[in-house]
Amino acid sequence: MIEALTRSRRLFANECSLPEMTRKQEEEGGCGVVGFCSSEPVPGRHIYAPSVQMHNRGNGKGGGIAAVGFIPEQLGVTREVLDECYMMHLALLDSKVRGEIEKRYIAPCFDIEFSAGLDTIDDWQSVAGLEVRPPDVWRYFVRVKSTVLDEFITENGLEALDRRAAEDEFVSRTSTRLNADYYASLGEQKAFVMSQGRNIMILKVVGYAEAIVKYYRIEDLSAHIWIAHQRYPTKGRVWHPGGAHPFAAINMALVHNGDFANYHSVTEYLKQRNIHPQFLTDTEVAALLFDLLDRTYGYPLEYIIEAMAPTTELDFDRLDRKKREIYRAIQASHIHGSPDGPWFFIIARNLPHYNMFQLLGITDTAMLRPQVFAFSDGDVQVGVISSEKQAIDATLLSLSREDARICPVADRYWNARGGSHTDGGAFIFSLKKDADGRMRITCTDKFGTPVSIPGGKSPDIKYRQHSEGSDLTPEIRFSLDGAIKRGDPVEIYHTAARMIQDCDFDVINTICDVLSETASDPKQTSSAIEALTLLNDRKFPTGGKKRNVIHQMVRSSLDNTFRRMPSIGDTSANGQYRLIDFDTRSSLRPPVTGETTLVIDAGGFAPEGEDCDAALLLDAYINGWKRFIVFGCLGQRFAGCGLGPDTGDVVIDIYGSSGDYLGSGIDGLTLRVHNNAQDQVGQIVKAGKLVIYGDVGQAFMYGAKGGKVFVLGNAAGRPLINAVGRPRVVINGTCLDFLAESFMAGDPHEGGGFVILNGVYFDDGVMKPLPEPYPGSNLFSLASGGAIFIRDPHRTVVDKQLNGGRFMRMTPKDWDLILPSLEENERLFGIDIVNLLTVNGEHRDPGDVYRKVSPVRLEALASGASDVYVDDKTLEEIIME
Repeated sequence: MIEALTRSRRLFANECSLPEMTRKQEEEGGCGVVGFCSSEPVPGRHIYAPSVQMHNRGNGKGGGIAAVGFIPEQLGVTREVLDECYMMHLALLDSKVRGEIEKRYIAPCFDIEFSAGLDTIDDWQSVAGLEVRPPDVWRYFVRVKSTVLDEFITENGLEALDRRAAEDEFVSRTSTRLNADYYASLGEQKAFVMSQGRNIMILKVVGYAEAIVKYYRIEDLSAHIWIAHQRYPTKGRVWHPGGAHPFAAINMALVHNGDFANYHSVTEYLKQRNIHPQFLTDTEVAALLFDLLDRTYGYPLEYIIEAMAPTTELDFDRLDRKKREIYRAIQASHIHGSPDGPWFFIIARNLPHYNMFQLLGITDTAMLRPQVFAFSDGDVQVGVISSEKQAIDATLLSLSREDARICPVADRYWNARGGSHTDGGAFIFSLKKDADGRMRITCTDKFGTPVSIPGGKSPDIKYRQHSEGSDLTPEIRFSLDGAIKRGDPVEIYHTAARMIQDCDFDVINTICDVLSETASDPKQTSSAIEALTLLNDRKFPTGGKKRNVIHQMVRSSLDNTFRRMPSIGDTSANGQYRLIDFDTRSSLRPPVTGETTLVIDAGGFAPEGEDCDAALLLDAYINGWKRFIVFGCLGQRFAGCGLGPDTGDVVIDIYGSSGDYLGSGIDGLTLRVHNNAQDQVGQIVKAGKLVIYGDVGQAFMYGAKGGKVFVLGNAAGRPLINAVGRPRVVINGTCLDFLAESFMAGDPHEGGGFVILNGVYFDDGVMKPLPEPYPGSNLFSLASGGAIFIRDPHRTVVDKQLNGGRFMRMTPKDWDLILPSLEENERLFGIDIVNLLTVNGEHRDPGDVYRKVSPVRLEALASGASDVYVDDKTLEEIIME
């Protein structure tokens, strides 16, 4: 059957005179992509907020959205029409050709159940983010005429093909022929097909993605899945929406962040199978490739992902024998068609045969583009994929404001590890009705392994960001008041944390309210803020309640506390804190006697530029402020940047969803992030301290020259690449890959740098070891200085995971070196050193728990060589070998 399809496609390509050119029109650069799915249909306005958050990843030259899984009545059709008919979107760059197209391509081939033009804003120039007038879009719900389909099957020898699959092929070819005649990438553009699947649509413009929501009036149009793309080409010109994402195939839409280094090779691979790109971008090629592997070869999703992002190196060796055999055959057949270079795909698709919708993210084998996944479980489930966590936060916040059942804090956030044996570099959210007829979401990795989501009880009432609370019992009130009166924030934290285990959500909310109200007393403000911050930052048992709900209650109370601070314009108020926001920024002044801390409400500030909160913080520092609290962050970038040297007395606390480049270039100051951090954090740090009470994203501490850094959770790919000098970093979780590549941090015993990787996580407040403290390859790759100390008592990390480093025997001198960092790590996060040295309930010596990775030459110079041990061999023995 495959041979019949490819043979008939060759004749079809010759008939249509499809283009032979394989050059790309654009280079992609760092685009912004986001997608989310919901177990209940949600309006298009919720794709607006995350699209706006990613403006720095676009330049307004191309934006697009796609949606899957609609409510039929909103489209003016029945459920049967929506499910069975193809929903074709025809983009008219020249509206006069619609009649001609209908006469040539629509009426002769299709039975039309319904057609209409999409409603639009009258004045396109009134919509911010549009560069040119968007195309008119005409929507058709169609089925191929029975006689036409019979003739098509006979002429192309497709009798063995399932009839519905043959109809898919006919629709696909009709779209290709229409594009060839009316778009012709190198000729005059008059019209093209944006999308042609069932229960799926694509809209795209020359402009920003969120402008589509406004222009086509789809704020209230509901769907189960939404994806969006902000384009950022690095050269060339986009002159119409045909070059924008998403790109379509039958029943699917794909957006892409990155660029293919082997675009020509992939295009040739497709041409050999009689598939010819028409829009001359690598994103179109990716959609065509996925469609080929899916519809033509009929591969299961796991094999499609393997063909596009092959498993390599040690990860391949760690697969079971049967899977290695299958993957080896896939790679031998398709490696020349596998996209190479930096890329990340988000794909939305409808699987009518399985009565299922899917949202999936796939990252390239080398993880060269950022990606974050999140899942919010509950009565309404939400899965989100994005190139930045801030877009995930914006999505959940937007949804939660309209549906109290959705918590703005996800149950779990994570990254994919490209080309891996652990998750395969891909995660899939599948939406399917359960036995009760409710749509529910399951999330699995490439191999079909379900993603574990923290358990726990949800509130008995529908979740609200801030409930009315409940009266405290006399015992609880007495205990809490006593701790507050004594004024020790650590005691207040422990008291409240113990109560949270036993109380219901309303009582917990009241406890948070009490602490927030306590902060109104200037004498107790600092202790109340610190206690609430500890409840936000620390991992403690929740008594079987959902941690993300408790987190949101605590964070809401912190925000309320900060908002009640005296305004910057109020010089008569008591206390050391003063509040400034976007509306009062012109009132910035130096601190007066008794004022120590400037509290910045970042919510109204731009993410970057002259009007961003980071610029205001810099101006405040110049005016003499040294202590800062920044809250309500919505992805604002560059926090703490630009203050210059001699800033050892500056402390910045960040709350909310901070953005990229946080703390980059700092030279002495302390910056604490009370949430997950994002990408490019701490680049080229010279000195100072970063404390991250969560995970951190890609390219963390790139080119760092110094500084002390503590990360409670995980680091994504490529932390500390090209770091030099004396950075000293503790990562309590793990890192995906390329940890400390090209590390050039001297001799750690002579003031140089090092990394401690503890490889632990928390399960309901209890510290546990990860199955693999470091799952990737290229650990300490090509490093020439410094050292890595890994908590690996079971010796799970092997030589093949290194690239230029050696496992060295951990010495008492090494332990004395890293002990001060672990002691500070204990003070910051409550991670006891005693627990770190306990393995299977037994206390061990540090040398039995930690392993040292170091460049061999450095160790030789530092010790005289003969007394240095690598595993059980001396360095002299290794050199002789």
